[in-house]
Amino acid sequence: MKAVRFFGHKDVRVVNDMEKPTPNGDEVLLKIGGAGVCHSDLHIIDEGTVGGSVFTLGHENAGWIEEVGPDVKGYKKGDAVLVYGPWGCGHCKPCQQSKENYCDHQSEMAYGGGLGLDGGMAEYMLVPSSRLLVPIYDLDPVIAAPLTDAALTPYSAIKRSLSKLTADEYVVVIGVGGLGHVALQILREISGSTIIACDVTDEKLAFAKELGAAFTVNSKDADAAEQIQKITGIKKAKVVIDFVGATSTIELGTKIVSLDGDLTIVGLGGGHYQYSMSGLPFGVSMTNPYWGSRVELMEVVGLARQKKIHIEIEKYRLDEANEVYDRMRNGKIKGRAVLIP
Repeated sequence: MKAVRFFGHKDVRVVNDMEKPTPNGDEVLLKIGGAGVCHSDLHIIDEGTVGGSVFTLGHENAGWIEEVGPDVKGYKKGDAVLVYGPWGCGHCKPCQQSKENYCDHQSEMAYGGGLGLDGGMAEYMLVPSSRLLVPIYDLDPVIAAPLTDAALTPYSAIKRSLSKLTADEYVVVIGVGGLGHVALQILREISGSTIIACDVTDEKLAFAKELGAAFTVNSKDADAAEQIQKITGIKKAKVVIDFVGATSTIELGTKIVSLDGDLTIVGLGGGHYQYSMSGLPFGVSMTNPYWGSRVELMEVVGLARQKKIHIEIEKYRLDEANEVYDRMRNGKIKGRAVLIP
């Protein structure tokens, strides 16, 4: 079968001679409908954040069950499903709570398919346990695949702060990319707060307005923080969610977050923050959440089925994987790219 394989630093190849897997035990073989392309892939490819092995890329995966192992119950051939991305041990307390993204043993194992183990940028994918599947019912797997990260990650980050996102407060989203554009829709649907979107391109800021942002600010403006404070007034923003994670965006967040607010850094931009007592307002929580729980993924699927959120996608063939990664490096992808076998 055909697959997009990571062989080492900046070495991604499309191969045609992979053997089609056979499921055993509780394993499930998935016929891939679509595999999302994520900035995390670039960290693996360009920076070597996952090393020491050759594997198939793709951690945002959806498709149809092709074959199940003899111990699988509740699923059959043809069922449309998502693959929950973070694969934990399945036995520790976080895993038992469906929070495999915070598995106690994660440092001892690969993070999941496409993150050290074979992922879904292929014609077929072997899923190690049926517990990692989430039914999508009538959703198209091509459109649904990015829900596993591009929607789940912002959804989980937003839920952490939901009690603070009341109608009299402001929330700032920094970065209107693959995750940020979904975050705007989630905030529009489940929070009552006024949304301010920040990005460095006017096209994405216009897009943010379409998705529910009441105000937009170009974050490369020298006075971006002052512009935001003119909108929020003296109270500033109760929640700031940074989907970039660069030093400049983290610094912007520290200037605009309110007392007792949340500054949530989701983006993997490699930024740094030098803590000082005077650097943050009192009571601010600075967090860096990772992905989300399987239960939250079920909730995300519910929002998508109700057409309350959608992911803007660009479709490509597996053979075009390296071209897609180049487009992503240059900021040319609108929303999320999806590879289709």
